[in-house]
Amino acid sequence: MNRILHFTGHDGLDLKAVEHGPADGHVVLLTHGGGQTRRAWRRVLDSLAASGFRAIALDMRGHGESSWCENGNYTLNHFAHDVVAVTNQIGGRPSYVGASLGGLSGMLAEGELNPGGFASVTLVDITPNMSRDGVARITGFMARHMTEGFASPEEAAAVIADYTPNRERRGPSDSLRHYLRLGDDGRYRWHWDPAFISGIDGDTFDATQRLENAARALKLPVHLVRGEKSDLVTEDSARAFLNFAPHARYDDIAGTGHMVVGDRNDAFSDAILDFLRTVPRTN
Repeated sequence: MNRILHFTGHDGLDLKAVEHGPADGHVVLLTHGGGQTRRAWRRVLDSLAASGFRAIALDMRGHGESSWCENGNYTLNHFAHDVVAVTNQIGGRPSYVGASLGGLSGMLAEGELNPGGFASVTLVDITPNMSRDGVARITGFMARHMTEGFASPEEAAAVIADYTPNRERRGPSDSLRHYLRLGDDGRYRWHWDPAFISGIDGDTFDATQRLENAARALKLPVHLVRGEKSDLVTEDSARAFLNFAPHARYDDIAGTGHMVVGDRNDAFSDAILDFLRTVPRTN
């Protein structure tokens, strides 16, 4: 059974999470990418719990059911400090799985802010050196309908389908409502705080050297999972990361783009479970 958890961000924000799996299982903390929610991990949570892990998926600040930040603090630094705060509240040394924005946050948390805080780190289609064109595509998609929103969930589903050509085209599902909010004007908008875009836009490139230094400082078990067709992490970017962390395991998931988890959930779950089973359990 899934259990709802509340954590306090480093500056007092209420952060919502869901937990699944045995209470005495090794903790795996999962953080999503920008514009997503903890629901991105729902099938992964089931796989982890079935394998004896205690999986915790977090809604990051300004996303999902977590609080919005009134002063617009949505830089990588704020997300990374939240990760440290949540880790300290969980206790012990969880394994960490972070996709895109979540991966960058975890890289800074372990490699700079709180070394030794994790038992392992899995980075999902993210490295310090990202394609600028890929980042522009993602932020452009997020910003395109940020203000005017959508007339219906069907319109939002069509936009998502165009953005994720690696997946079977679908209509609006029950889960789509978790990614939309209905405004007083009758239009649907993304669930996340619009201030997130201005807070994070360009910040990742400003932090490139800092992220490279953090990657070099990763001494724990590291796992890089790339989407074979990713337009954000090129093969050269992945190889550069492996130069920073030569002890890292590397999986390139065939037939997937940047949204690896959603494109081929079963293949992704198999890869991370195979890695996590090699990590010494610390709690």
